[in-house]
Amino acid sequence: MKTRSLLVTFIMLFALSTQLLAQDGMWMPHQMKMLNLQKQGLQMNPDDLFKKDGTGLMSAVVHLGGGTGEFVSKEGLILTNHHVAFGAIQRASDTENDYIKHGFIASTKEKEIPALGYIANVLLGYEDVTDKVMKVLKPKMTFEEKHNAINKIKKKLIEAAEKEGKDIQARFSSMYSGNKYYLFRFKHIKDVRLVYAPPRDLGNYGGDIDNWMWPRHTNDFTFLRAYVSPEGEGAAFSKENVPYKPKSVMKISLDGLKEGDFTFVMGYPGRTYRNYTHQEVVNSLNTLKSRLNDYLANIAFYEAEGENNREIEIKYARTVKGMHNARKNYQGKLEGFEKINLLGKKKDQEAEVAEWIKTNAKSEYTTALADFETYLNSYDQWSSKNTLTKNMVSSRFSSTILAQAHYVYRVSVERQKKDSKRPAAYQNKNWDDLKRRNLLTERGYDLTTDRKFLKFRLKRLMNEPFENMPQAVKDLMAKKSEAAIDKYVDYLYDNTKLGDPQERAKMLEMSPEELMNLNDPMIKLAAELEKELKVVRKETKAKDQEYKELKAKYLAAVLEMKDNKYAPDANSTIRFTYGTVEGYRPKDAVYYEPFTTLKGVMEKETGEFPFHVPQKLKDLYKAKDFGRYKDAKTDDVVTCFLNTTNVTGGNSGSPTLNAKGEQVGIIFDMTYESVTGDYYVVPELQRTISVDIRYVLFVTEKFSGAGFILDEIGL
Repeated sequence: MKTRSLLVTFIMLFALSTQLLAQDGMWMPHQMKMLNLQKQGLQMNPDDLFKKDGTGLMSAVVHLGGGTGEFVSKEGLILTNHHVAFGAIQRASDTENDYIKHGFIASTKEKEIPALGYIANVLLGYEDVTDKVMKVLKPKMTFEEKHNAINKIKKKLIEAAEKEGKDIQARFSSMYSGNKYYLFRFKHIKDVRLVYAPPRDLGNYGGDIDNWMWPRHTNDFTFLRAYVSPEGEGAAFSKENVPYKPKSVMKISLDGLKEGDFTFVMGYPGRTYRNYTHQEVVNSLNTLKSRLNDYLANIAFYEAEGENNREIEIKYARTVKGMHNARKNYQGKLEGFEKINLLGKKKDQEAEVAEWIKTNAKSEYTTALADFETYLNSYDQWSSKNTLTKNMVSSRFSSTILAQAHYVYRVSVERQKKDSKRPAAYQNKNWDDLKRRNLLTERGYDLTTDRKFLKFRLKRLMNEPFENMPQAVKDLMAKKSEAAIDKYVDYLYDNTKLGDPQERAKMLEMSPEELMNLNDPMIKLAAELEKELKVVRKETKAKDQEYKELKAKYLAAVLEMKDNKYAPDANSTIRFTYGTVEGYRPKDAVYYEPFTTLKGVMEKETGEFPFHVPQKLKDLYKAKDFGRYKDAKTDDVVTCFLNTTNVTGGNSGSPTLNAKGEQVGIIFDMTYESVTGDYYVVPELQRTISVDIRYVLFVTEKFSGAGFILDEIGL
């Protein structure tokens, strides 16, 4: 009996530990072996998910700017979200060709159009370079010297990796605040084209009202295609380029899912903060509140400008959509933190670590948390003081033209240095990208609106503490006069040539002295701001290194306590997460089913965006013309579903796969109750939203008549 009892206890503990692993993380590929995936429900060899030679299923997953995509054909066809590809759709749109509103279909490869600003990075492999980094750090080094030493070895490792080929791009990433370092290698594909995007009424059905919410009925998908040179190398757009031949592609299943089914996701989650301490969360709350107020003000400004002007609305559509997304996410976090008592939970976590340190006599960690949080107070004050200066050259929080002025000036300054001494973004290997960025600017702003926006932002700046204001505009701010701001901004715009893309292109080739000789007041303002930012960057080296080292000491204790079964916070590197299809209870007496259907699309219909249903979709629904996409259980087309995987921004566009490793959906969101998961996971609330692959293909074939895409996929 005792033996049996011990066996039952062991089984229960094993089940609990594996459940906690699922809840805990966005795992790196090499960590998957400890997850016992086949016992969780995976019905394929886990070794086939990731292979060091770049042939595993994970190689079909593409890092696509700020999101994820996946290859679904041997002709380089990429499936991603409508909102991930929205920048390409917006930049290709105008009042004559309004692809945002009406969608886009290229019936042949020749009719595909450039997805401006998009690059597809295909993972080739990665390696642990921690030992190589640690060897260059010496005990007597200052924090700035350590930062410079790490930066030097980083450049050396990247340079060596990129010598493998013209289209190889390497990325150096720190995990656990510098306890581990990895070098990732990618095939860098610059020629990405738009193949198919559904109309706004489907791709953005529900709009901001439904964003982050459940139940959901958005058909959030788009098809892109990756092109390479005839020799197979990543290259800039050219008519001679050919479709890329990926090593792996997703196999699509029309079988659907049922509640309780095992699922998994592979993608590039952007940023999480689960290893934040209590004090870091307190500081983060203040930042979220400040950013939220900024987003609300900016959204109101741009929406007023575009209210009766479709041309302006199109130009700023990507900007406004991104701000709305962040705004609602922040609101959900601030509400959720209070509901789940995040600060209390962080205190509990820290108490658990402290007890482990005490019980196990780990004296080397005794003061780690206290040392870190003491430093945090001064670090946060320093960081807050510099935020306003950084925002002055950010196109999201300042004007596009001023941001471009700073960009042009900074490029000029950096190009005076030896190539090896410059930050990677300003090195010769990225010169074409720097010039391309200049041209992309034209697709997303209006000069008259930009002038108004700078006035608007400077008037808001008057409300900030004077000591935190950028030195470059303190004299102006001291006047406390809106009329003075209007006059100053008009002077800047009336006397600059930065609004002309050809002039900007010429400026990119100039030296700092030549730029200053232009007597362009916008360039001069940018130069003054750059003086301040140069100081900030120098201070950042030492301060960030001290921050990382103090935090690393505490995280080393956490890693040891957890026997290294601890996923690092997301940082836009490839990750794996798994879970099951499950509904949830967001509040008392409410239960959300894990599936939605086309019936729900019709129920939400109001006749106006964001709940306008195209007539053709209504006709298909009325006739029950669902074809092979009909779900047997619901006698309908399943539109979206929930699962318990761990995702965040950046995972958008990631494939959702069934137990056999077949694609059954595309990640596009989390529920409103889940956004706190960036900081702390509450398993009973953490849910990911995917669009069902059958809804994607139903609209592609039945609604849009793009059956040629399905032929290419092999369906």
